[in-house]
Amino acid sequence: MRTQAAVSHGPDTGFTIEDVEISDPRPNEILVRLTAAGICHTDLVTKAVMPAGVPAVYGHEGAGAVEATGADVTGVRAGDRVVLSYNSCGACARCAAGRRAYCERFAALNNAGRRPDGSSTLSRQGGDVWSSFFGQSSFARHALATRENIVVVPEDTDLVTAAPMGCGFQTGAGSVVNLLRPTPDSSLVVFGAGGVGLAAVMTAAALGTGTVIAVDLSKERRALATELGATHALDGASADLVEQIRELTAGGATHGFDTTGVPGVIRNAALALAPLGSLVVVGLGSADIGFDLMDLIGGGKTIRGSIEGDANPRELVPLLLDWHAQGRFPADRVISPFAFEDINEAVARMRAHVVKPVLTF
Repeated sequence: MRTQAAVSHGPDTGFTIEDVEISDPRPNEILVRLTAAGICHTDLVTKAVMPAGVPAVYGHEGAGAVEATGADVTGVRAGDRVVLSYNSCGACARCAAGRRAYCERFAALNNAGRRPDGSSTLSRQGGDVWSSFFGQSSFARHALATRENIVVVPEDTDLVTAAPMGCGFQTGAGSVVNLLRPTPDSSLVVFGAGGVGLAAVMTAAALGTGTVIAVDLSKERRALATELGATHALDGASADLVEQIRELTAGGATHGFDTTGVPGVIRNAALALAPLGSLVVVGLGSADIGFDLMDLIGGGKTIRGSIEGDANPRELVPLLLDWHAQGRFPADRVISPFAFEDINEAVARMRAHVVKPVLTF
């Protein structure tokens, strides 16, 4: 079947809207007509390392309606409204234990650019297109997914708001709900007030966390963070940032969350923790951080990474939708819609000031 996709041809080019061929659904696959697709930092990071000349379709925060299902698919039917998330096999020991974000086949199912058998879901001009990104490649009018990475949502769901819940909002919210688990007596510092960081702020507020501090270089994003539930917002460029955090938290934060991937920021996040404090890092950045080991050991601090907020999308996405309906997770405040054809403008504005651009079809 012919459809349209935003095709990238390398790190130094923009996206071009092109006609492509999408395969018919295999027995385990689901064809989705996209209504919305969020743009995530991971899309741009992957694009930046792709060799020049390789046609590729990214996008991994899709939402839309099911058009067709393969013969072996159960629990999903044509017409269902769905949110697409990361893919997992559902059968390995980690998936069976509920740790789908650490599926033993995660790389093959999400980052290989093709199906596990080596075939491509998309083609153009007779050649394969690097696709199946996070089991979807949703920068297109249609995407092929599987039952493992689709969440069926209520018919009245606003899919523009729901789309980022498949990755960015899920990562921020899941890290708070599943890993940090703050209480009303806790203090959480969120470094980076982008889509992931603001999802963490909204989640902490929804859980009734006593002190929620947002740290960002942008005055506008700090202001938005306070509107979404942060009790304080600090300038990340402040020379005495760690001291400010310690003062606001009576000696150090019980919890920290980094979305920046910047070594200096992560070091400060660790230093700003109280003894026995915990820090979760999710930002893609430098592999070399360099922690103060005496501070870590002496304070009994915990630092760990996370994929997708350790979330099972079938559990977390419905929770976030419920919170949104109750006004406890105002995700629409973070989103800026752009027409699919304006993807290059959306990317440019994301790099300037837009928090979470979402393409609409």
